Amino acid sequence: MSTYQAPLQDIRFVLFDLLGAEALFQRLGRDDASRELLDAVLEEGARFTQSVLAPLNAIGDTHGCTLDPATGAVTTPPGFRDAYLQFVEGGWSGLAAPATYGGQELPHAVDVAIKEMIDAANLAWGNFPLLSHGAVDALMRHGEEWQREAFLRPIVEGRWTGTMCLTEPQCGTDLGLLRTRAEPRADGSFAISGTKIFITAGEHDFTENIVHLVLARLPDAPAGSKGISLFAVPKLRVDREGKVGERNAVRCGALEHKMGIHGSATCVMNFDGAQGWLVGEPNKGLMAMFTMMNSARLAVGLQGLGLAERAFQNSLRYANERLQSRSLSGPKQPDKPADPIIVHPDVRRMLLTQKALVEGGRALAFHAGTLVDVIAHSGDAGERERAEALLGFIIPIAKGCLTEWGVECTYHALQCFGGHGYIAEHGMEQLARDARITTLYEGTTGIQALDLTGRKLLQLRGAGMQEMLRMVAQFCDAQAGNADVAEFIDPLRALVAEWEALGRGIAARAAADPEEVGAASYDFLMYSGYAALAYWWARSVAASASGAPGFAEAKRATARFYYARLLPRTRQHKAAIEAGAGPLMSLPAERFSP
Repeated sequence: MSTYQAPLQDIRFVLFDLLGAEALFQRLGRDDASRELLDAVLEEGARFTQSVLAPLNAIGDTHGCTLDPATGAVTTPPGFRDAYLQFVEGGWSGLAAPATYGGQELPHAVDVAIKEMIDAANLAWGNFPLLSHGAVDALMRHGEEWQREAFLRPIVEGRWTGTMCLTEPQCGTDLGLLRTRAEPRADGSFAISGTKIFITAGEHDFTENIVHLVLARLPDAPAGSKGISLFAVPKLRVDREGKVGERNAVRCGALEHKMGIHGSATCVMNFDGAQGWLVGEPNKGLMAMFTMMNSARLAVGLQGLGLAERAFQNSLRYANERLQSRSLSGPKQPDKPADPIIVHPDVRRMLLTQKALVEGGRALAFHAGTLVDVIAHSGDAGERERAEALLGFIIPIAKGCLTEWGVECTYHALQCFGGHGYIAEHGMEQLARDARITTLYEGTTGIQALDLTGRKLLQLRGAGMQEMLRMVAQFCDAQAGNADVAEFIDPLRALVAEWEALGRGIAARAAADPEEVGAASYDFLMYSGYAALAYWWARSVAASASGAPGFAEAKRATARFYYARLLPRTRQHKAAIEAGAGPLMSLPAERFSP
């Protein structure tokens, strides 16, 4: 069975030394978010995730969730419900939620750190409260005040949970094809009818009520995505005064049988004239749902990061313990029958790849959390606008790259174990199976790539990318005379210039051939991810230089490995981008089969 220890030293380094979170929070007027308080929160989060959630990870995988076909009730794995009760008792359900509605209103950057711990400890369990965060965001921005009191407050308090109901059997990414209907009722509510699939935590035994945020069409709605509205559909009916009534006409019809995350209930939800309340304006549901989706996309990126962290911890431990063969340069532990496998270059390649992607990815993800805080609390409209643009650019990179790297890292970890990684005993195969979903839900890697390239780069004229490039250029200028990072500055400057040129090239080719956007999108996403980590690794070296010598040495060595062995992957992505759409689109579909 795999184990987990929250990486508090690196989490603190990223938050406070690298990102300067304490000074940022004070500048934003968050005097309540002191270093002392936040350290205590991180410590308690580590305790809860290590001692309560992590031991349940293998249990959830083995037992899974079960459905009672007669009632539609779902039973979660042993220990899951009790862990949720402890989660609520500890105040974790409303950590960053507004105090007005029962939350603790701590900084989002700290919430990001806690989410990483939860996902590393037990990804399947973490899916149950995951979408409640998105429901809070959507109701805060788009709901009426009575809806915030009736639905949001009990979600924040953890008494209820929330879901996001988009996908239907015939439509996933293309939501313009959805068929779920919403018929007006005399009391101002709507009758929601249709079937939604792949609904995470659509039914469970944690809470009495579940609030489903459902996309549906009004009778007079225009065709396509411009005719979609958003509705709050509770498992138990709720009136405008917040009074809870009888069971609503919504039921779990089936549980999906999945490759991984067995402890997470992935439901088929049937709505048969269920009571629903319109959230936001009619036919503007897609905009409201994107509020939830952006929150969920960053959260899923954190899932990839968390799984990679746990995989790295276990493969590093095993590499130090497992004796196998001798070092090529001579025995390193001559008193033992063989050397530990960490002496072998290929094992080190896999370990350092994990370390570089995990620690660099943590900086990328936590920075996104600080941008959420700037957007929420800055009194400078220009600063908020710049943060919005930069966060919009980072979200698809964080979701797309952190999950792809999560898959890579869990497979490297499994490989470090050799045949022992393929069997269930050590828990590596579970991490690899669980990681695979992260590249799929809340928008596949291809969808993140199209969002980054088609929308953020072209439609929005690269406003967020320009903020990113400006941030990197400012760092390079500020560190020009710093011997600690001198070896990274020139390569980083050249990379930024190339990154910008690639974006311009895509825009120029797309003007002549729209297929160029899709052809370049995946490689531009991955190039952007590796370029972003190059920046964060250079900054990590600078930020760690004055700290503990051993910690600083490890950061510098890992940064050198990243620049020498991983950053060259951008060469492949650049070549693929510049190859254009021709090699992808020239073969007729009927010629794919011999």
